[in-house]
Amino acid sequence: MQRRCDRNRNRSKRRAIYCPLHSCYIDSMSQKYTLFAERAGQLQERGIRRKEALMLVAAKTAVPLEGEWLEAFWCEDCQATKWYHIRKRESVYQLSLAPAELWEQATGVINPHRNPSVGEFTFRQSQVIAGNNIKDFWVIN
Repeated sequence: MQRRCDRNRNRSKRRAIYCPLHSCYIDSMSQKYTLFAERAGQLQERGIRRKEALMLVAAKTAVPLEGEWLEAFWCEDCQATKWYHIRKRESVYQLSLAPAELWEQATGVINPHRNPSVGEFTFRQSQVIAGNNIKDFWVIN
C-alpha cells in the first residue's frame, strides 16, 4: 500500500532533456520560440503530403509546426549556453543544434549569429528587456 504523500504527488516532473555531449540534465535559459512553415517544402519535410501542404500554405501565410521549437540551454559540464532545435514526439525530446535556416522560421527570437554591421552599443540595447538601461547614458559632470 502506498503512503498518502506518494499518492498525492501532483508536482510536475522535470523535462527529460539531456546534453548531447555529456548526457547530463541541461537547464533552459530562454522561452520556447515556436517554428512556422512558410513554404510547402518545409511541410513536406515533416511528412505532410504535397497536395495538403500546398493547400495549407495557400490558406495560411504561416503554418505553426506542432512539437518543434527553438530554445537556449545551459550545460553545467560544457559551461556554455547553446541554442537547440527541439522536437517532441510523445514524451521523447530530440535535440539538435539550431541550424541557420531555422532562425528565419521562428518569431520573436534574436539571432545569436548577429549582423556584423550592427554596433556593440545597438546590440546591447536590443538585448535589454525593460528598456531602461541607464548605465550606457551617464554624463560626465
